[in-house]
Amino acid sequence: MQLFPRSRIFFLVSLLTSQRFACKSLQITQSLTVGALGVSAHHRYFSFFAVAQNIMNLTELKRKSVAELLAIAQSMGLENMARSRKQDIIFAILKTHAKNGEAIYGDGVLEVLPDGFGFLRSSEGSYLAGPDDIYVSPSQIRRFHLQTGDSIAGQIRPPKDSERYFALLKVSEINFDTPDRSRHKLIFENLTPLFPTEQLTLEQGNGTTEDLTGRVIDLIAPIGKGQRSIIVAPPKAGKTVLLQSIAHAITKNHPECHVIVLLIDERPEEVTEMQRTVRGEVVASTFDEPPTRHIQVAEMVIEKAKRLVEHKQDVVILLDSITRLARAYNTVIPSSGKVLTGGVDAHALERPKRFFGAARNVEEGGSLTIISTALIDTGSKMDGVIFEEFKGTGNQEITLERDLAERRIFPAINIKKSSTRREERLLDEETLRRVWILRKLLQPMDDSQATEFLLDHLKDSKTNDEFFSNMTKGK
Repeated sequence: MQLFPRSRIFFLVSLLTSQRFACKSLQITQSLTVGALGVSAHHRYFSFFAVAQNIMNLTELKRKSVAELLAIAQSMGLENMARSRKQDIIFAILKTHAKNGEAIYGDGVLEVLPDGFGFLRSSEGSYLAGPDDIYVSPSQIRRFHLQTGDSIAGQIRPPKDSERYFALLKVSEINFDTPDRSRHKLIFENLTPLFPTEQLTLEQGNGTTEDLTGRVIDLIAPIGKGQRSIIVAPPKAGKTVLLQSIAHAITKNHPECHVIVLLIDERPEEVTEMQRTVRGEVVASTFDEPPTRHIQVAEMVIEKAKRLVEHKQDVVILLDSITRLARAYNTVIPSSGKVLTGGVDAHALERPKRFFGAARNVEEGGSLTIISTALIDTGSKMDGVIFEEFKGTGNQEITLERDLAERRIFPAINIKKSSTRREERLLDEETLRRVWILRKLLQPMDDSQATEFLLDHLKDSKTNDEFFSNMTKGK
């Protein structure tokens, strides 16, 4: 994380202490903090600034518990709120705050509806439509050329007597940038795709099983910014744990990346675990929700990622799984009359392929990396057809083996079947030469023996450089 220059610290302190700049300083300091702190730290700074300027933030209120909200309501003189719903408590707090002539701010991700207006959805609710969404008028959408997926922050007002939703009054920030700068961006479709050239290093150097997973991937199938990766996984092979390990490594080693974990048709307890362990954004639609909900969540996430890439940011989406997303599309789209093997409609895979194909390294700056799991050996012909359709679309593949997982050998990665296209663009010449020698050494062994051999030797060292050094010495 970059630190503030001394001059900028003095400037920010003067803004915070000056009453003359109390209204205008919010937008100025937001634009400064994005570059200096990055996206995730910028949210924490924005919360501090809101407190300093006596500004109430709707998003921050939503994150508070009911007990905390009741304490705020009591301090504002609101009575008989103990038996009210959380949403009603927030409404009462914000209305009282607005009556005192004080500003209210909110943020969210825009979803533009067919009627021309839109709403700011909250990532805390996985972009599910709710009564606390913020209304965005058609005139604001036209004025700022807003699209679905734009992350917007600004001043809002509570609903009037005949209204149901909060309304956006003034846009102060679009995709963590000033509104003026967002007017000159190139749209995602006009950006030039390239092969990945910058590696996402997963090695952490702490010697844990999670670190071992990252080191194996760095050696056998390195991931770069802009990679389109498929994790081929039979049931109970450890795909969810593998995704967790990758997410932890990226958030630790590459804080400049905006990490989004997208869980489709997953178990609720796995969603909770992911939310509590991963420091990035976790968006989920569980198996008890309809296929239309799965699709809405996935499309909001990919549109948000595209908008961030347009602003030259690096985005990583970890999707579990592309198979279940394709199943949802197959259920929802109208039948074309042409059905493939396993009951897959001929047109059902067009939109999930468009989702997966959005991953790319961009010449103009920024990247979108998608790491997705694909299910095999489930006993369903449909899952097999979906995997075959996506098999040739990725440029990196990690194959998991159930036999290894059943023997409690983790990570259960099939070394010989996992690889990255154009890995020479990610690794330096010396590392590439050593990896090729390692592959020649492992090739005569059977699949499980090769994985066990590599893991046993990796455990004797803390880093891959140390492993190669030991290998050169013949240890």
